Amino acid sequence: MSLRRPGAAMTALLFLVLGAAFLTQVVPYRQILDSERQVNSARAQLESLTSENQALQADVDALSTDAEVEKLAREKLGYVRPGETAYVVLDPPAEEAAPLPQTDALDLPEEKTWVDAVWDFLTGADVDS
Repeated sequence: MSLRRPGAAMTALLFLVLGAAFLTQVVPYRQILDSERQVNSARAQLESLTSENQALQADVDALSTDAEVEKLAREKLGYVRPGETAYVVLDPPAEEAAPLPQTDALDLPEEKTWVDAVWDFLTGADVDS
């Protein structure tokens, strides 16, 4: 068996090796992008929880004073001191809300070309959507 076109075989082998090398680099790159997104999400969640924790700690600190406890007892429970008269102010009944207007326009997702889909796959943008 002799090869008539050794150049074509070498070109095909070269493309096969380059394709395999390319594919072995795409998957780790996507994993790195996904890991970065997870880290950024965890950082944002940590910041949110830290600010919530600070607000709750401020509430705990405020509740350790007699003035704050008395204020909350008066506001939430309607407590009054002896000799004081309590008044309750009621809000007027709410009016029924008018129905929302119907819209005929539909928000359809934008169609992507195959080039955009490949690019999104390579950059990891398809993971977000």
